[in-house]
Order: sequence, then structure tokens, then C-alpha cells
Amino acid sequence: MINGAHLLIYSTDADADRAFVRDVLGFRGVDAGGGWLIFALPPGEVAFHPGERQSAELYLMCDDLKATMASLEKKVTFGEIATERWGIRTTIALPSGGVLGLYQPTHQTAI
Repeated sequence: MINGAHLLIYSTDADADRAFVRDVLGFRGVDAGGGWLIFALPPGEVAFHPGERQSAELYLMCDDLKATMASLEKKVTFGEIATERWGIRTTIALPSGGVLGLYQPTHQTAI
């Protein structure tokens, strides 16, 4: 039986992004050996959107986007806020130059 999911994020500066997720976002994790950090994620859901190619994006969810942004504003660089039919979203800049999505769902969630 499936008992979890493991998300891979490829990064041009994995050490910096790991430190950011640990120290700035505060995710707890384990050292799988040699400093290779694996982080626990909050409860999640998966959605399959139509697209031109296979790809994946990670969006962290929150109950109140503006309050979450305010709590992180001194530590994080955010992208523009956009309203979609499924929620209000922004991005969080990673040290590597990548981004994580952050959104407040406006739909019923599976969690």
C-alpha cells in the first residue's frame, strides 16, 4: 500500500536551498547521510492540470496569504500576487534562483 510521497526538486544550488528551507521556512528534516537533508512536508494534495508538456510545480498552501507573507517578509522575497480561479498565489524566491509557489486556496481542499 502507498504510504507517502517523496517530491524531488532539482536545484542549481541544492545546499543553499536546503539551508533556506530549514532555516528560513522552518521545515524539519532528517540528515539521510553526508548532509543530505530530507524535509517533512505539511499535509498535501495533488492536482493534475492540463498542459503542453509534463512538468511539476510545488505550491505551499496557507490559510491567509497576506498574513503568511507578512510573517516572512523580512526573510523572503516574494513574486507578484495573482488571483486565479483556484486561489490567490505568489512565489517565494529560493537562493538558487528557483521559486516555490505559495497560495491560499479558494476551493475546497482535500486535506
